[in-house]
Amino acid sequence: MSEPAASGRPSARLYVVTGAGPVGWTVAEQLAAAGHRVRILTRSGSGPAHPLVERLSIDVSEPAQLGEAFLGATAVFHCIHGSRYNADVWARELPAAEQNVLAAAGEAGAVVVFPESLYSYSAPENVMAEDSPRQAQGGKRGVRTELLAARAASATATVSMVAGDFFGPRVRMSHAGERMVRPVAAGKQVQVVGRADQPHSFTYVPDLAAAMIATADKPKVWNRVWHAPTGPALTQRELAGAFAKAAGARAPRVTAIPGWALKAMGVFSPDMREIAETLYQFERPFVMDSTASQAALGVAPTPLHEAAAATVAWWADGGQ
Repeated sequence: MSEPAASGRPSARLYVVTGAGPVGWTVAEQLAAAGHRVRILTRSGSGPAHPLVERLSIDVSEPAQLGEAFLGATAVFHCIHGSRYNADVWARELPAAEQNVLAAAGEAGAVVVFPESLYSYSAPENVMAEDSPRQAQGGKRGVRTELLAARAASATATVSMVAGDFFGPRVRMSHAGERMVRPVAAGKQVQVVGRADQPHSFTYVPDLAAAMIATADKPKVWNRVWHAPTGPALTQRELAGAFAKAAGARAPRVTAIPGWALKAMGVFSPDMREIAETLYQFERPFVMDSTASQAALGVAPTPLHEAAAATVAWWADGGQ
């Protein structure tokens, strides 16, 4: 990526971001803060308010709108997610949207950088590295496997940046999002799924965004899967404790909803069934290794105390 523009003048390069969830918003913020021009596409026209950020109301499921929006882009950061946390919804919405973006980006000569999850890893009982097998089948895991295969088959250059469960500013719907940070910061009990004492990889969203941006002007790292810089695995109890310490709150009481109870609730609740599908991630170690990517991309994870402090501060400031 080009150097930040001098004296706040816009960069000669244009970057497009699709989606204004925690990842897309953070990518756009970091690019603009470095002096780059950003065009962010969402259905609602939302996104960071910054003089270098152009916010457009565009639905990426409508390919006719993308050609002009991508014109002149160096890279496209495709950060949308399904409208529901549901395998059928993902299968219906995500592949078509990705194909639209890949086609339009290819026409524009832009690389497409994707945030990615650990769902496709087919041997998650082992520490997951960039060369670990990604052949998981069925449900949401299978959808992610198919998306990665489609990217690999595309004529458009791509990068897939894998992250663990998110935490950080703007992260709401996550195991380490609102349902953990708010009660912990208030000195209340927090309830987690699976087990509270198993090591689990959590990725700080600003680190994921920085790693995605770091790939944009490095053709030698394209057409590969990389891992976002992620600190040592933490138990859910340890992460809750880090948030409590950052908030100046007492050490939280952490209880867990066991797998059998979550599965029982899934009989009556579709949302619980979807969460139960990924219980394997929280009932035993679920650990990723990002050392190879850190070396190749020149990125590193933010120390936990700094990341926890920034997360708590964002919520304390109203979560906006």
